[in-house]
Amino acid sequence: MNAPEPSPRPIEAPRNPARIPPRWFIRTAWVVHRALYRVTGGRVGLRHPSPTVYGMMRLHTVGRRSGSPRVAILGYFEDGPDLVTLAMNGWGDPPPAWWLNLQARPAASVDLPEGTRDVIAHEATGAERERLWAVWRTLEGDADLDAYAALRSRQTPVVVLSPVPAAA
Repeated sequence: MNAPEPSPRPIEAPRNPARIPPRWFIRTAWVVHRALYRVTGGRVGLRHPSPTVYGMMRLHTVGRRSGSPRVAILGYFEDGPDLVTLAMNGWGDPPPAWWLNLQARPAASVDLPEGTRDVIAHEATGAERERLWAVWRTLEGDADLDAYAALRSRQTPVVVLSPVPAAA
């Protein structure tokens, strides 16, 4: 005699395992990071990326409304001569101010461990975005990148900072 087939279980919607710290914690971490950079004269706070860990850079933009200089410390990786970062606001929904500033004025500069570089920003789209997003997934700490991105109501921009060509 055959055993009765078990009744099918209802399919459960996958739960989003991404949990982000509260906004106050993220903002405090940013303030501490900037303070460490300032207090140590830049000896602490920036780092080169490795094949498994993103680097840290300082991005200098011009305020889109104020015209005042603005600075943000961001994670990045290198894609040939380009630097690649994500325009996220601690995974919060609104776009970060530095990204809005770059959209208004794409010319910027970055501080890297070896010095300053002038760059021009653009948003990666299509196949370029997919390729660069896939690289972010391989970096330490970003295993749940898609789950974190799903917390936002809009697609997270992948921002490419290309070196400014030398004047002829």
